[in-house]
Amino acid sequence: MSSLQASSPPIPESAQQTLRKYLKQLRPKLEAHIEGVILYGSLVRGEYVEGHSNINLLLVVNEPTLELLQHCGHLTEKWQRQGVVPPLVLTEQELCQSVEYFPLEYFEIKDNHLLLEGRDPLETLHVNDHYLLLQCLQELHGNLFRVRQRFIEGFGNSEAIRALLPLSLTALLPCLRGLCRVFGQASGGTSEAFLRNLPHTLQVENPVFLEVLEAKQGLRSPGRLAWPGLFQEYVRGLEEIITCVRENQQRLSNS
Repeated sequence: MSSLQASSPPIPESAQQTLRKYLKQLRPKLEAHIEGVILYGSLVRGEYVEGHSNINLLLVVNEPTLELLQHCGHLTEKWQRQGVVPPLVLTEQELCQSVEYFPLEYFEIKDNHLLLEGRDPLETLHVNDHYLLLQCLQELHGNLFRVRQRFIEGFGNSEAIRALLPLSLTALLPCLRGLCRVFGQASGGTSEAFLRNLPHTLQVENPVFLEVLEAKQGLRSPGRLAWPGLFQEYVRGLEEIITCVRENQQRLSNS
């Protein structure tokens, strides 16, 4: 567990204590089955907010037995109030066999993770750029379509827009990071730092994604009349990124 103290960015002491206690209760019954315990998500990225963010764990096991799953269920019931969500439980074989079906999810974990115990199969896991690009395109289009649909569902009012844009951005960020990875650009860092650099990495000048992030964080307070305009810019930003990706996809195909 020394990796918790040595991590960069640093993990808050309260979260470290939660993880130590959780793992101490995880080990006794499951030590023979667990090959690796991996922390990923906001804690590793340096964006953890106590009381709001989740603590995400990947358990690499030799066999996902009923006893193992039941014990994890009991621990989740006990620790969910401290932010520990149900862990992702996989064998190393399942991880390798499913990477082409979930390239974006695995890229996100591989890009921001910390080995707590055991060994780390993510070090040698290869995420194929072709599959990653296809899933990113699918996610981009899906995000755009859902934003339009939820705007209509909320009757186009400011309250609905204020709720839907942060949710859309949360789903969009991993996709944008994945695209930067495919195009050989920097994909790491906090969400704020990443979005500030987005005009350089994807050649998209629209600052709306950073504006939505700042609104989500409470750093910006668009007035009631400003939300429809922000929505319009957000949709335009999504459309610009899709166009940019299509153009780069064609260039990559011809290279």
